[in-house]
Amino acid sequence: MSKYFTLLSFFDTFIENLLQLETTRNNNYVLNWIEKQQSWGKYVFTLEQIRTDFQDVSEQALVLALTRLSTKGRVLSIYKGFYLIVPPEYTSRGLLPPMLFIESLMKFVDKPYYVGLLSAAALHGAAHQQPQEFFVVTNTKQLTTQRKGLKINYITKKFIPEDLLEKRKTESGNVNVSNPELTASDIVYYNNRIGGINRAASVLNELAEVMKPEQVTEELINTLTIPTIQRLGYLLDVVLEQKTLADKLYAESGKLKKAFFRQPLKSGIEKTGFPTDDRWKIIINTDIEIDE
Repeated sequence: MSKYFTLLSFFDTFIENLLQLETTRNNNYVLNWIEKQQSWGKYVFTLEQIRTDFQDVSEQALVLALTRLSTKGRVLSIYKGFYLIVPPEYTSRGLLPPMLFIESLMKFVDKPYYVGLLSAAALHGAAHQQPQEFFVVTNTKQLTTQRKGLKINYITKKFIPEDLLEKRKTESGNVNVSNPELTASDIVYYNNRIGGINRAASVLNELAEVMKPEQVTEELINTLTIPTIQRLGYLLDVVLEQKTLADKLYAESGKLKKAFFRQPLKSGIEKTGFPTDDRWKIIINTDIEIDE
């Protein structure tokens, strides 16, 4: 009987060693595959891609290999079936700048998008307004991506105005970014998502330096709600004294017969007992302080 148990123990150890050897072999193969992708300048891959190249390896074994590489900081899963390759220069942070992978991620989830709000503002030169999170505008609801200090906030917008987007070149390809004028409008409309109307005005103060009157077009205005036009116009005109931009916004709005009605500058607080700006019909229910 003791010989039987000894033999059984031997086979258990033998099988365990075989499995460990197989796991190590798979890990090495997957790591080599990832390093080859990186040498080709790629920062992302999908489970489907790696499954295609390792058809003789079970999906369970592939996922296990990827999990181990993730523990070592070489890859990072940020969406089911979608992985980032973390090059050595980013290993200490454990993640990549979103500009290097956002195009690939949005293609993977098959949604139109653009980098917007504070993230776009920073790209346009609002340098001291560097956001702690990355803002992406898309046309359907998507859960926030949050991994290892990375936070991608998705803003839902029914219509993505392709003609108001710019292409920004990165190491991994082109990325859609809202132009300065659309960025300014979104910052005013979504001001509650970035810290309020004061924060919006501070960002707008820097954005105004790169905004162009000729880009304040009917197409832009047709994408905006009337209260957004009024708040944007008031901030440009009265608070920031950007008269040329404000005049163009007012003129184009008039051509499109946009009717202004009394709107509070800061929504969600008292509207009565405050003066109203004659031109923009804005109820001045808060004082704007620009963060210089």
